[in-house]
Order: sequence, then structure tokens, then C-alpha cells
Amino acid sequence: MLLAGKNAVITGCARGIGKSTLEVFAKNGANIWACCRNQTDEFERHISQLASDCSVSITPVYFDFTDSEQIKSAVKNIMASKQKVDILVNNAGVTHNSLFQMTTIAKMREIFEINYFAQMLFTQYIVKIMVKNKSGSIVNISSSAAIDGNAGKATYGASKAAIICTTKALAAELAEYNIRANAIAPGITNTDMVGSSMTNEVIQDTLLQVSMKRMGQPTEIANAVLFLASDMSSYVTGQVIRVDGGL
Repeated sequence: MLLAGKNAVITGCARGIGKSTLEVFAKNGANIWACCRNQTDEFERHISQLASDCSVSITPVYFDFTDSEQIKSAVKNIMASKQKVDILVNNAGVTHNSLFQMTTIAKMREIFEINYFAQMLFTQYIVKIMVKNKSGSIVNISSSAAIDGNAGKATYGASKAAIICTTKALAAELAEYNIRANAIAPGITNTDMVGSSMTNEVIQDTLLQVSMKRMGQPTEIANAVLFLASDMSSYVTGQVIRVDGGL
């Protein structure tokens, strides 16, 4: 129960790392605003059952990250609860694999719009709430590609590297308000996103470079997010933690 009594905003909760973070946070006592793009009966049933099992409150917040007005409306819904926001997990995003010379500027702008600009706009709104309460923990999901500069991931890696740079700046700027900011850099993880963006051959080639010779599980990433979100990491800020099996 590392997050008992705390309120968290998590984006990209419908699947993958976001869904596992939602589950891990609920099991550790957090009340959650679960953000995702589309409302589905399956997701509604899942969060209802999870909230009941864990005796916490889980409120769905549906909006499109490519629409700034929807982002603003979503934050208004969160603020309307009159509850403080203790934790923000920026997980929503898209992947993209393409050689640099084969990537159009339009595609680069699209990837940055979703993976960086939209998330930072959302963060600016949430940070205002945290500053008012003079406390908070921000955990941004970056990628090992942001650090390694993998071939075929110039645009995706750059968008995630921007997340790392901003995380470090936020840590410096917000420390006086008792707000911490850290990032997680996952390696290859067993999610739908990886399965849809990488061929089996590329996955196997990548796993040969991983010391543990396997993909990470979303829950293993979520556990690292839990550490940074909780008071166990109360003296940790401005850091990037790789969770990649030794990539």
C-alpha cells in the first residue's frame, strides 16, 4: 500500500504499460484518474472491478491527445473533483520505426505532437495543481531508444529524448515546490505496441542484445513507476531509470 491515500493521474491506461501501472497503483491504494482516448465497455468493466477489488476510486477520463481543447476539458474534469493531484504518470504515446531518410517532416511533427507537445501541455495544466498544493511526483515514460539512438528510431527516439530533457528541467524548476520529476526508459517490452510495430525477426535480433534474453513485462515497468511515484523515492528527482533487462 505504498500509495495509500494518494491521487494519481495516469495517461494511456487502456493497454500495455499504462494498464499495468493502473493496476499496480490501484493495488497499492491510489485513487486514480484513468486517462485514455476511447471509451469501451471492456475498459469500463475493468476499472469498475479493479476499483471494487482494491477499495479505491478510479475515474475514467476520455480525451484525444491530439486535440488541445479536449486536453483542457479533461483537466477541468479532474479539477472539478476538488481533490489534490499527488502523482502524474505521462505514459500515452505512439511508436514509430522508419529510417531517417524515409521519414517525412510531416511524420516527424506528428510523432512529436503526440509524444511530446501534447503531453507537455497536459503536464503544464497538472503542474499548476501540484504547485498549489506544494507537493507531487511526475513520472514520464521515455524509452531506451532516447538514450541509445537506435537505427530506424531517429524520430521516435528524439521525441522521447525531449521527454528526458524536460524531465530534468522540471526537476530543477519544481523542487522548491516539493515536486519531483523523473523518467523511466523501458527497453523492449511485451506490449501490443511492440507486437504491431516490430517483426518477429527484429524482436529476436533485439533480444540477442538484451542481457536477460527476454522482453520485459509491463508490470515490471509499472513497478519501477511505482517506486518513483511513492515516498520510497523521496530524495530522487531529475533521474532516468532504465528498465531494459540489460540492453
